[in-house]
Amino acid sequence: MTGTGRSAGVGALCVLAASVLWGTTGTAATFAPAVGPLAIGAAAMGLGGLLQALLAAPQITDSVAGLRERRGTVLLGAASVAVYPLAFYSSMHLAGVAVGTVVSIGTAPLASALIERVVDGRRLTRRWLLAATLGLLGTVLLCVAEAAHATGTTGRSSLSTTLLGIGLGLVAAATYALYSWAAHRLITRRIPSRAAMGAVFGIGGLLLLPVLAITGAPLVASWSNAAVGAYMALVPMLVGYVLFGWGLAHVPASTATTLSLLEPAVAALLAVLVVGERLPAAGWAGIALVVTCLAVLTTPTPARRARNPVGHDSNQSPKTADAV
Repeated sequence: MTGTGRSAGVGALCVLAASVLWGTTGTAATFAPAVGPLAIGAAAMGLGGLLQALLAAPQITDSVAGLRERRGTVLLGAASVAVYPLAFYSSMHLAGVAVGTVVSIGTAPLASALIERVVDGRRLTRRWLLAATLGLLGTVLLCVAEAAHATGTTGRSSLSTTLLGIGLGLVAAATYALYSWAAHRLITRRIPSRAAMGAVFGIGGLLLLPVLAITGAPLVASWSNAAVGAYMALVPMLVGYVLFGWGLAHVPASTATTLSLLEPAVAALLAVLVVGERLPAAGWAGIALVVTCLAVLTTPTPARRARNPVGHDSNQSPKTADAV
């Protein structure tokens, strides 16, 4: 395997590790039921983003000229960072941990690929299309299974709540794709990954502070609530997004968002094993399709091993490279 292939492989592993950490957030939030989804989202992404910026302060200082030159991309990413957790945790609160995570993360690869196709002119390969199709089918199965369960147990009002949660999940997917694309664009424009992620998430964290000030009182009402908030900020958000930034330095944003389809599978499993949610057979089939999607995307074919197992051809320009 070439150096480029090894680099892309490491990048894929970083994204997958981040996805496992992110998959714990919905279950962790259930341990603080008195804390609303807006407070959870603002604390997790807001405090986590500010910590990222603090740790990356030397790199941000060194790259301030480049960041200022690309301030439009930075601000777009930061605004998306601020909107994403509010929509994401509200989606899980309304539709359940499994379906909220599945919709938010499962449709992000399609949004990311559309952004890259329109803005960057990146072509989509048949392998990426196959993987994305499998992943999307898996998310649809999970959504259908959860919606049917909601209708069968508590009636029409639960169905309308689930549908609202799905709508917010689509907003979360779009903003997730946008900040992933923005961070990747900064990194490919010679901004170090720590500086790019620190700037985008630091400004996004600042934008979330007013929301945290308004809604965050329950977080300090008990030690258990505070522990949940601290865990969310430090582990899935800080550690997870540092790993994600490393991954974005080596794979396109559309690849990273597709790899992160592992997150809803992890979230659904934890929702069943820890939270006690029920997952019908169609839901398990959906998880199987998501895992198959990841296998298709990350397993190098013999013809491609000399190139890049999860990324694009090393001798292509960013304008014309394949998404995967």
